Order: sequence, then structure tokens, then C-alpha cells
Amino acid sequence: MRRFIRLGLAGAVAAAVGLAAVAAWPIGQPLATLDVTGDPDRGAYLARASGCIACHTDFAGGGAPLAGGVALDTPFGTLYSPNLTTDPEYGIGGWTGAEFARAVREGVSPDGKPYYPAFTYPFYATFTDQEIADLWAAFQTVPPVALASKQHDMVFPFNQRWGLKLWRAAFLEPPRTDPVAGMNATWNRGRALVEGATHCAACHTGRNLAGARKSDTEHFRGSDALPGGEKAPAIDHQTLRERGWNVQSLAYALRTGITPEGDAFGGAMGEVVLYGTAFLTEADREAIATYLLDAHEGG
Repeated sequence: MRRFIRLGLAGAVAAAVGLAAVAAWPIGQPLATLDVTGDPDRGAYLARASGCIACHTDFAGGGAPLAGGVALDTPFGTLYSPNLTTDPEYGIGGWTGAEFARAVREGVSPDGKPYYPAFTYPFYATFTDQEIADLWAAFQTVPPVALASKQHDMVFPFNQRWGLKLWRAAFLEPPRTDPVAGMNATWNRGRALVEGATHCAACHTGRNLAGARKSDTEHFRGSDALPGGEKAPAIDHQTLRERGWNVQSLAYALRTGITPEGDAFGGAMGEVVLYGTAFLTEADREAIATYLLDAHEGG
């Protein structure tokens, strides 16, 4: 009996040591200074493409632009988007450009903690220093709003942020944004937008029980488990073509929210268009449509 007690205690101690090691395990690359000058207009364009306004503005509650507080109901609890205004206490006004770069590309906060993957940082990992500098310059123009976002309400054990380090080790994947040889500039621009900034797969790809995308088997095949109980249809090239979409009609829908049948996008997709893709250039909307409708999609 004593032997079993000793073994049990030893196991408990080992587990405690292991958890402590994971909690102390540093993530993210060392901070590096951005040595380029950002353009706020280019940054505002990229912010629109990346969905920053829609996700970080509580339009329903009359919130100020980018002041956060938008609820995301997930199977693991409720997350609230943070304040991205220049307020130094409740927003990002006290951050450095290097801290902003690490947050956007790596999903790591200024104090070294991992962000929940509801923040679509995995899609932004290949943003260049120039793109990050442009975004940073754009966010510096946002008026400060001294309002704290709501605290996340996650169920145990998902309220333990150190556990996200294990999630990252198991499921974090790089974006599929590298140009593909043999494909034209329009297609590759569409790939960079779809698989990167506009992060279409975040909603239109199924997820496993841990909330990670099933990219190998369900890329763009739709999802029935969006926040708030919404669903996202399949947008793989075969499904889109079977449903009568072509480059012209899809590009038009990304500008207006109107489908070929005369219906209007609703829910989250309506917001994507209203606050995001409607502001893109016609060339970029056509690039997105070209990529999504091509048989090489996701290749």
C-alpha cells in the first residue's frame, strides 16, 4: 500500500512539474524592430481585407470603431474581441510596433501569452514587415476609446491559457499563401488573399473536437459549427460551379452581397461584405473569385 501511495505521489509531482514547465514555456519569436515606414492608407485597406473592423466593432451595441466587445459564442465558452483603439490602458496605445507585429503574425500578446485561435493570426503569419508596418500606421490613426472589452467566459479547462501552448504545438499550421509556379498573377493574388488576409477557411472549413481546422480533408467544404450557431456553406471550386457561380457573379457578390439568384448574404457573410470585401478593388475581388473557382484551388 505504501508503495502505491509513493507511486501516486511521484506521479502527481511529475504531473505538477510538467504543467509548470508548459506554463513557463515561452512561445513566439524574440521581438524585432520594424525598420520600414508604414502607409496608413495601405494599412486601412489591409485591415478591411483582414476583417478587423467587423470583428472588433460592436455595431449591434452601438460601439465605437475597433473598440472591441463583440461576442463569439464557441463550444468552449464565449470570447470577446479586444479593444484595438489607441487607448493606452484598454487598447493598444501602449504597445510597440514590434509587439503588434508579434501579436498579428504569431498570436502572442505583449506579455508573452497565447491568444485564442478565434483570433485569425494563423492566416497572417506571412504578412511582410511592410504590411505589418502599414497596419500599424493605420491603427495609429484610430481615436482612443477608454473602454475595456468584456472578460472571456471560457469553461474549464479552456480558461487556462497555458493550455493553448499545447494546442499550438498540435494544430497550428502555416497559411497556404506562397505563389504557385505556373499560375498567373491574378490567381496567385487571389491565393494570397483567400488563404491569408481574408481567411476564408476560418469559417468555410470544418473543425475537429479541439476546434482546429480539418484542412487536409475539409478545406473549403463548409462548416456547421460557427460561433453563435451559424453555418458556412462549402466554397470549394466544384461546389461553387455546381451552384452556378462564375468569376463575374462571385466578384459582384463580394462587392454587393447579392447572389446570382437575387438573394442577399446574411449573418457573418453579410458583415464580411459590408465591412470588408466591398472596400476592396475590383481587381482583388476578381482575384479572389478566380482562385476560388479554379480547379487548382488549395493546391
